[in-house]
Amino acid sequence: MSQYLPSLFGGMLIGASAVMLLLLNGRIAGISGIVGRLIQGIGLPTNLAFVLGLLIGPVVYLLAFGTWPTVQITSGWPLIILAGLMVGFGSRMGSGCTSGHGVLGLARLSPRSMVAVATFLSAGILAVAILRGVGL
Repeated sequence: MSQYLPSLFGGMLIGASAVMLLLLNGRIAGISGIVGRLIQGIGLPTNLAFVLGLLIGPVVYLLAFGTWPTVQITSGWPLIILAGLMVGFGSRMGSGCTSGHGVLGLARLSPRSMVAVATFLSAGILAVAILRGVGL
């Protein structure tokens, strides 16, 4: 059971931060939108605070569990950069990212978010099946 505590703790932090942003600022915690507004210089204090909060997440993890989170990336930089660009393009095309649609959109019973999350999950399952050569 204890192996699930980091994931549970992380999910609770994501949910708490999303609810706080919605209640205190009336904003949806969609990371692509927040970063986009930050780059454009819109709502600088709030958006900068949110992004900095994301960046100090590993420090909070260290304080909570006494060790740094384990991250293992097996792909090379070209694939990582391509994947990042594709995620950015998809976020703009889908009018939001997994955090905005998945965390708050589903909680608000947004039909658009339900379709978006179903699309994200289906595309992810299909990508893993293709890349690992596993049949569906």
